[in-house]
Amino acid sequence: MRTIQTTTLDIISDVVCPWCYIGKRRLERALALLDPELELVIHWRAYELNPNMPIDGVETRTHYARKFGSREQARHLLDNITTNAHNDGLDMDYDKIVRVPNTIMAHRLIWFASQRDKQGEIIDALFRAYFVTGQNIGDLEELVRIATDTGFDDVEVRNFLNSDTAREIIEQEIQDARQAGINGVPAFVVNGRYLFSGAQSPETISLSIKKAIERQSRRAE
Repeated sequence: MRTIQTTTLDIISDVVCPWCYIGKRRLERALALLDPELELVIHWRAYELNPNMPIDGVETRTHYARKFGSREQARHLLDNITTNAHNDGLDMDYDKIVRVPNTIMAHRLIWFASQRDKQGEIIDALFRAYFVTGQNIGDLEELVRIATDTGFDDVEVRNFLNSDTAREIIEQEIQDARQAGINGVPAFVVNGRYLFSGAQSPETISLSIKKAIERQSRRAE
């Protein structure tokens, strides 16, 4: 009988990162290409694309014009991202996004969901809320609605988000990513070793994971 391997895959991401949204879909397809006997434990770790974002966020057009140099350049880049999303079968509508949020509270909600084995579900819900319907995922009331629609108790979620629970954990994850030299997301880390950044193809993701496991197995021999 073959021994089942256990591999930890950490994905460092931000919920306002469009390539993280696209990358999650490509990861799902990559997982189907891996050995079914590979036991893969996936953790989503926090990152801030906009570390100096005000707590209330900023108006979208102003933010992207400042970030990309002009509104015309921003529109060109966002149109390209949207095309990539649609090619992967994902809905995306930047015209509905009115405000770019501070994502610390959303990351805390993701941590909350991880304690209940529903991290993937809440990340999907947050991506849809932001990129498809343009909800303000930096707003407590919006996050409570998203969480309850995903099956969580509204009172429990509200009490958690109104507290400081997991704030230090999230801030440490963000700091760890920066100290590791990660400046682009999604970033993939296999068994504690950095693999690559970016929304690579499903084939590239699966092959990279396989090779990383093989290298680490050889080192352990």
